[in-house]
Formats: sequence, structure tokens, C-alpha cells
Amino acid sequence: MLHSFIPPARFFPYLTWQDIEKMPDQQNVVIIQPIGAIEQHGLHLPIIVDSAISVAVLGKALSKLDPDIPAYALPNIYYGKSNEHWHFPGTITLTSQTLITLLMEVGESIYRAGFRKLVFMNSHGGQPQILELVARDLHIKYDDFCIFPLFTWRVPNVAKELLTPKELELGIHAGDAETSLMLSILPEQVKMADAVTEYPQNLPTDSVLSMEGKLPFAWATKDLSQSGVMGDPTTATKEKGDRIWESLADGWVKTIKDIYKFQQPKTTT
Repeated sequence: MLHSFIPPARFFPYLTWQDIEKMPDQQNVVIIQPIGAIEQHGLHLPIIVDSAISVAVLGKALSKLDPDIPAYALPNIYYGKSNEHWHFPGTITLTSQTLITLLMEVGESIYRAGFRKLVFMNSHGGQPQILELVARDLHIKYDDFCIFPLFTWRVPNVAKELLTPKELELGIHAGDAETSLMLSILPEQVKMADAVTEYPQNLPTDSVLSMEGKLPFAWATKDLSQSGVMGDPTTATKEKGDRIWESLADGWVKTIKDIYKFQQPKTTT
């Protein structure tokens, strides 16, 4: 069961090198690298949350995807750049430089194998900028290489319809959305009796600066939360999680289809 939630026929490591060499239309085959983290998620959630979300959402999306669209999942990268959480025991973090090197070398390996479309599917909010840097550098190095640095939660989904305005603004870690989704994905690992509500404390008021947004300031989790939670997990339910999981998967099906059809824009001469 090394493929976990990923359909076996869509799991890249189950292919042979000849399967890969003889694959038709390689330049349009979509290769997806899920990326998560191993980091604290409060008192009620396991440290695997971001990695579990990446694999579960991608697996459900690939199971729904039209079989005629060639798309394959690489093994999940479980460790990420999580040093904002390292004051809490159990968090494992890579440096920015290590993650950049890892992703660059994965990308170069995929390119050497003949593929020209690579998705970085990231579920950890602390590292989108790294993926964007790597994506740009890979495309500059290989101008026929289409790279997509995408955040799992940014595809169309119903989460906004299910969360309060306060949760949408401040519930960025181990809150209602993540907890509901984990109640769907790994319910036996969620300790709802230990869930506590804690929103970021002492944020600037009457200021253009914000925790996240157009004019952010740098922070570590310990600056903003004693429990490691930023949000309200006590309102989470499996029913909400089921809807979020299904809608994220549907959003990823649409995204993978669009990537399969995508052609790199070029100026005309």
C-alpha cells in the first residue's frame, strides 16, 4: 500500500523505466509532486496534517480524473520548511536552501525523463514562495519546461461557504477547515476532546500591516499562539470535511485538465 490514497495506476513509482520511455505524448503528461510538512498542529491534530491533505486530495482527484488524461503522482515529500513551528516538539523542518535544492533536482530528473509538465502541489502555508522561486528557476533553465507552483487550497472549493468570516481571516492553522478535513481523512487520529480555540493574539490594529496579506510582517507561531492553533477547531465536523475533500478534489480535477491542455505562452515573431 505504498501508494496510500493514490490510485495504483496513477502512482509514478509503480511504472517501469520502459513504461516511461515508451509513454506517448510525454510533453503533455502531467506529473504531480505533492508536498506537505511534518509540523505541530495544536493539541488535537497529528503532525502529519499537511502531508495527509496533499496525498488524500490528490488521490481523490486522480480517481475522478478522466482515464484518457495522462497524469501521475510522485511520492509525497513529507518534510517542508516549517521553522515557524519548531518551538513545538515534533516539528521537523528543512532549511529553505535544502528544500530548493531538493525540488530543483526532482524537477531536473523529471525533465531528463522526457516530461515537460510538472506540478508542485503544496499543502503547507509556510512555503509557497519557495515553490514559486524553484518554478521560475526551472523554467528559466529549461524554457520548454512548464512548472506550476500551486497551493492545494487555492483551487475552487466550498470551504469559504462553510467557515465564519473570522475563521476565513484568522483560522490559518489547525482550525475549522483543516480539522474538518482530517475528520474525513484520518478520523482516528483526531482528538476532538483536546481541541481548543485560539486566534492570533495582539495583532496590529489601525495599521496597513497584517499577519498575512499584501503588507505582512514575519512571525513565528509562538509569537501568536500558545497552543499552536490559530483558529477554532471546536466547530469542525466530518460532514464539513467530506464536503471540503470532495470539492477540493473536483477543483484539482479541473486544474489537472487545464494543465494537460496548457501551452506555454510565447511571443509571436
